[in-house]
Amino acid sequence: MTVAGSQYRTFIDDLARSESGRLLHQELGRRWPETDDQLAVISRYALLPAGKLLRPIMTLHAAEAVGGSPADVLAAALGMEYLHGAAELHDDIIDDVAVRRGRPAAHITYGIPSAILTGDHLICRAFAAIVDEPGATSPGHVVAAVAALAAAGSDLCRGQILEAQMVGDLEAGVRWYPEMIRLKTGALFRVVCLIGALLGGAEQDAASALARYGENIGLAFQVRDDLLDYVATPEQTGKPAANDLGNGRPTLPFLLAYEAAADSERSRLLAVLRRHGSGDGDAGWVNDLLKKTGAVASARQQMAVHAERARAELAVLAPSPSVDVLAGIAHWTTSEAS
Repeated sequence: MTVAGSQYRTFIDDLARSESGRLLHQELGRRWPETDDQLAVISRYALLPAGKLLRPIMTLHAAEAVGGSPADVLAAALGMEYLHGAAELHDDIIDDVAVRRGRPAAHITYGIPSAILTGDHLICRAFAAIVDEPGATSPGHVVAAVAALAAAGSDLCRGQILEAQMVGDLEAGVRWYPEMIRLKTGALFRVVCLIGALLGGAEQDAASALARYGENIGLAFQVRDDLLDYVATPEQTGKPAANDLGNGRPTLPFLLAYEAAADSERSRLLAVLRRHGSGDGDAGWVNDLLKKTGAVASARQQMAVHAERARAELAVLAPSPSVDVLAGIAHWTTSEAS
């Protein structure tokens, strides 16, 4: 799939309809058929209907970019969607999010205990996906892929703990936000690319470059997600308006506004955050402050820096349609939040 001349606002939708996207959608449905088994029922609810499948698509193209066959990493690529689904299940419980992809979150429909266990189950299935169908990959690369997934899982947990410590604390947010998103979001995107590279048979330099590419895509993606809470509608995001503010979570635009605001505005901003934006006019006042301080523009600039770093990492790879797709994903992260 080529991306030259594409309109990046629709790029991910086009990617989901590409050959790789169709293959993943078809295989995900085949591997998770309708059943009476409750654990599988909730897993299917978490995974289907599938979203953009961005992470497994990145795994397939990372493998192909280093000369591997997408067919050999298909199971592992789906495993990356299982890990993503597990993270969403757990995040929705932690953040008390009632809506996911425009419908009730799994813990609302099936209860918190069942949703937690389903998330755990999907993590186990992610590991199994790497070793069950290793294709033509060497045993050493399979072991390295499993180790990379374990490390990323630990990073995700550390990132979630850091984020919890930042709730209602703007000073902690300013200090820890970069590390939090590196652990919580950067790690997941890093591992989906690294596993694709490893199972595609990459040499160390190429695998490391794709890992750095993925991490920077993750950082840009998280800033993009932070921005969408202020510049997109609930219909576009599938989440309630001002979702992050409602959780008392200081995202990047909020933190940049805090750093640029006057002392009186800082005090009010902290008060708004601690009451989770529940006061009359809180959301509107925050949006006005973000515009006044240039916080949205500053966040977009940081997002663009991460995306450019990601694109630069692709220079070590031979030109190919898959490298074009990976570069296109970097472009998309910056265009969607404009």
